[in-house]
Amino acid sequence: MAYSNPVLAKKIEEQIVTARVGLLISQPFWGNLATRLKLVDATDDGWCTTAATDGKHLYYNRDFVAKLDIGETQFLVGHEIGHCVLDHFGRRGARNPDIWNIAGDYVINGELVDAKIGKMIRVIKPLWDTKYRGKFTEEVYDELLKNAKTIDISQLGTLDQHLPLEGDQQQNGAGESDANSNNQDQNQKNGKGQNGNDSKNGGGQADGDDQQNKASQMPTISKEQVKDLRDEFREAVIAAASAAGAGNTPGFVKKLIKDFTESKMNWKDLIRQQIQSIIRSDFTWARPSRKTWSTGVYLPGMDPEQTIDVCVAVDTSGSTQAMVKDFISEIKGIMEQFRDFKVKIWTFDTECYNVKDFDEHTRHDMDTYEAMGGGGTDFMANWRFMRDNDIQPKKLIVFTDGYPFGAWGEPDYCDVVWVIHGADNVVPPFGAHAYYPKDKKARN
Repeated sequence: MAYSNPVLAKKIEEQIVTARVGLLISQPFWGNLATRLKLVDATDDGWCTTAATDGKHLYYNRDFVAKLDIGETQFLVGHEIGHCVLDHFGRRGARNPDIWNIAGDYVINGELVDAKIGKMIRVIKPLWDTKYRGKFTEEVYDELLKNAKTIDISQLGTLDQHLPLEGDQQQNGAGESDANSNNQDQNQKNGKGQNGNDSKNGGGQADGDDQQNKASQMPTISKEQVKDLRDEFREAVIAAASAAGAGNTPGFVKKLIKDFTESKMNWKDLIRQQIQSIIRSDFTWARPSRKTWSTGVYLPGMDPEQTIDVCVAVDTSGSTQAMVKDFISEIKGIMEQFRDFKVKIWTFDTECYNVKDFDEHTRHDMDTYEAMGGGGTDFMANWRFMRDNDIQPKKLIVFTDGYPFGAWGEPDYCDVVWVIHGADNVVPPFGAHAYYPKDKKARN
């Protein structure tokens, strides 16, 4: 590419390379990952006003980077790496893109500050607040979405630009598109660009036809790329952590690696294990222990309590009838192993429907259970239903695609087991979990 300012172009490329070398020396984990991103000067393409990444490239605007010193450049590089490490492309799901990007920036910048990666950028104000320290991006998103009417989201400008995912123009999370539209309207009124920063600071975009023309040149991340990038970066994160050593690996990365490397339990085995864990045993003389008979000493044996009491909630917003039938059939098969059980089943979206009770006498009726609902996903509907009806099960088993519009629920109310279908990268903030395979053959 013929740059409009080749001298500045060369100088800025060397500045970023120098920043990466500095990270390799002082922060080897971050430095190792930084070398994976190919540098692309996108200034003359028109769409890039600060920086961006698609997981393979680090796009930058040389005029913006020229305003930064080496420490700030390291912060910028670290920020782009953070989006890749935390898989912000794949975890977004149906959430509002603008609010998700703001939440992601809060989390990444907090980690960079804690890890002392370079220094905070001054020419624009990155999103950083200690109240979000240690939180998942999903948690920050939920809080921002909850307060969207009382805070001006348009004033919360992201440090970089976030590339659109395939289908973004057609898709907004139900219940969230209004917030997205309001944010865009507010941005236009305030003379701000897509990410809420003043265009004179390099964080915004031009308005009108010029903005649309530039946006059309912006790279788009496909669904296939999201999956490939997730797999590639998981391997890269593990390799970078190994090269850097435990002492130079951030705490949140150690947790990620644990999640990456732990074997995923089969969903059927997890449910069976969790239900069996309910069983309590006690000593009884009606069943003496055989181990001590030969010595003439008689000791009491174990008497397992066989009454199993669980609730099953099925998220119908993303589940097919075939999946629901398969899931409930497995619950039935497990329950038949016990001589006495009580199962309460319902389906939900933003409310709970078709609540049915089953026991050992009515277990065959589970085969014809009908799923109802199919709107948005509100996990709290389950907790409201249980509280309103004075239900507190020993186990709550939730079958879901893992994309609620709000909170995941109340972690201290009861033990929860999540069976997640459709995405193997969603990790619930509490409870045990397993993944329902997309491949029909793998479900057996």
